[in-house]
Amino acid sequence: MKRPPNPMPDFVRTALEAHELMESYDQRPWYQRNDYLGWICRAKRKETKKQRLHQMLEELRTGDVYMKMAWKPKSSSRNDD
Repeated sequence: MKRPPNPMPDFVRTALEAHELMESYDQRPWYQRNDYLGWICRAKRKETKKQRLHQMLEELRTGDVYMKMAWKPKSSSRNDD
């Protein structure tokens, strides 16, 4: 059973576009994209949201990290499972 989808807030979309990381974000599996959004938005303090957003952007830029864990894509195609 899939988890309920977390909507993408404007500030996250703006950051992804400004850092040219939307494609990297879109290439991640659905569960990772959803987890990132939920994790960022659950933060109560604005500073915490900012820190979490920064971590996501850095992990997308690096490409081999997910939530501070080593990660390797299974293929170059998008995985929506």
